[in-house]
Amino acid sequence: MKIIKIKENSLGQEIGLKSGDRLIKINGERVLDHLDYEFKIADENVTLDFQIEGKMNQVIVEKNYDDDLGVEFEEMKIRKCGNDCVFCFVDQNPENMREGIYFRDGDYRMSYLYGHYITMTNMSKKELKRIVEQKLSPLYISVHATDVKLRRELLLYKWGKDDFLLKKVKYLIDNGIELHGQIVLIPNKNDGVHLEKTAADIYKFYPYFKTLSIVPVGLTRHREGLPQLEYVNKNYARNLFKVHPKLNKKFPGDKSPFIILSDEWYILAGKDFPPKKYYGEYDLIENGVGQFRDFLDRFNKEKKNFPKSLINKTKISIVTSTLVYDIFINRIKPVLDKIKNLEVNFFKIENNFFGDSVTVSGLLTGKDIISQIKGKDLGDSVWSTYRILNEEQTLTLDDMTLDDISRQLQTNFKISKNDSINDIIMSLTNES
Repeated sequence: MKIIKIKENSLGQEIGLKSGDRLIKINGERVLDHLDYEFKIADENVTLDFQIEGKMNQVIVEKNYDDDLGVEFEEMKIRKCGNDCVFCFVDQNPENMREGIYFRDGDYRMSYLYGHYITMTNMSKKELKRIVEQKLSPLYISVHATDVKLRRELLLYKWGKDDFLLKKVKYLIDNGIELHGQIVLIPNKNDGVHLEKTAADIYKFYPYFKTLSIVPVGLTRHREGLPQLEYVNKNYARNLFKVHPKLNKKFPGDKSPFIILSDEWYILAGKDFPPKKYYGEYDLIENGVGQFRDFLDRFNKEKKNFPKSLINKTKISIVTSTLVYDIFINRIKPVLDKIKNLEVNFFKIENNFFGDSVTVSGLLTGKDIISQIKGKDLGDSVWSTYRILNEEQTLTLDDMTLDDISRQLQTNFKISKNDSINDIIMSLTNES
């Protein structure tokens, strides 16, 4: 592992490490990545093998258990997904986007660190053993289906007739690793009897397999050469709410449901979100399960502290996706309209970039926002969710910065970093 930075007054500095040196082994075992380093360095006595200026050096270090070397390593190489799923969103991106957008992440380390869902189709026995040894728990598993034939049809993996998903799950569960599962539901593919079979197969591992969430398949207009799939519509969503209670009765959870639906289903079907207790500890909130219940609950608490009036007359605009526009109009706008000297306009942004079937806020682009509201009376600022930006919070999906959008709109374009209306109101209060 290549070292890129050494902290002041650290063990690494004391040893004499420099940027460009490499950590090769700890206690005679090769260091694979950042997680492997953190696991192996957690000891009071460690033998370290370094490559310093091209020469091998060995150092024995005595330290406190929790102390590390105080060095930063180069970013670890992320393992690519080994599947070619018929519904993969990466394959539905338009051409000429930045390279990273076309990368399919299939790395169990990213699952552990960031809650990314992985299929485990190409996970080796060695990797399974490492997960157990280093207690990389919980992990998030893309299940989709447990029927072997259907899995191959959906995932298009190339490792034989069976990827032994259930055997891998059993091994992890038996060794203390907690799991969350996800099903991307596709009309007339993995629903119906297949959905019930998948739920039954996974439920055998409950409660250590903690949840099985269901999300609707996302289809863009960029599907040239890809298998034909059916879109999820309002009627389909409403029908799922007839099926879901039966599944929950057959496969019950404890304090919260085992089989849980993502927010999109409720919005599509025109149903209110369940109460907070339905979502347990909000384990899946970053995966679109419980985001809106959390948002609305926070809003209902925060609105009590909203000012009755702003000092100066202020006009702002808030952009939303088509999926959530009605929620903002019906639940948020009436409250904001009561604040004197504040005028808030809401703009529904159609997703022309991916197609109108893509309705979530996190996939809005800068160009769509600009083209649909430029020239309108936007007021002093325009606000959006932080989810339109990349992980570094610097670029939209079409490589635009906040400054780029601001210049074209000729007003300040801002984001709510916590998806909080209170953040917006407090910002306006401070500016008044």
